[in-house]
Amino acid sequence: MVSRVATALRMAAITLMRSRTYLGAQYRRLRTKLGAPKAITAMAHRLARLVYRMLKYGQSYLDKGSEYYEQRYRNQHLHMLCNRRRNSASR
Repeated sequence: MVSRVATALRMAAITLMRSRTYLGAQYRRLRTKLGAPKAITAMAHRLARLVYRMLKYGQSYLDKGSEYYEQRYRNQHLHMLCNRRRNSASR
């Protein structure tokens, strides 16, 4: 039996598809890698953790936007490629 909270979190995760937020960019990236059902579940889990932190510790959520996420992802990808190149050159 699926709880109402889980259903609500999945519905919230689905709405991230068109969102211009950090979470929206993250959902779209996961959706291309994992497919829609797994991405929805993963984002519902992430939303649950965010809500938990907000309720338990009184933390507020500050959205940095999708541009920040895309730039951060590009930097991580370039860093990974440089490390892979360095490791293959040293062999």
